[in-house]
Amino acid sequence: LIALFERAVGLYAHLVGINAYHQPGVEAGKKAAAAVLAIRKQIKDHLASHPNQPYTAHQLAQAIDHPEKTDWTYKILQSLQANHPEQYVRFPKEHPEQDTFQKTI
Repeated sequence: LIALFERAVGLYAHLVGINAYHQPGVEAGKKAAAAVLAIRKQIKDHLASHPNQPYTAHQLAQAIDHPEKTDWTYKILQSLQANHPEQYVRFPKEHPEQDTFQKTI
């Protein structure tokens, strides 16, 4: 059934003049994901080497030499804390930009 669907999509794409198997958007997505994962690794490594030290997203983005990626850093920190609350602590402040995060021992 899956193979039949794949053939139908390929045939329809051919009829309307689209190459269904050439997907530059998929490649761009892979490259973007690789960049996010690289920054996530840098964040985790930095926090692991500085346990129990709180950082704002901006401070941490500067510490890993990516000050232009403060928004990515904040989202990654939120994700780490939500998925690993026993390892990462969030201290919410009045404004999200002031929230601090730290890795526990």
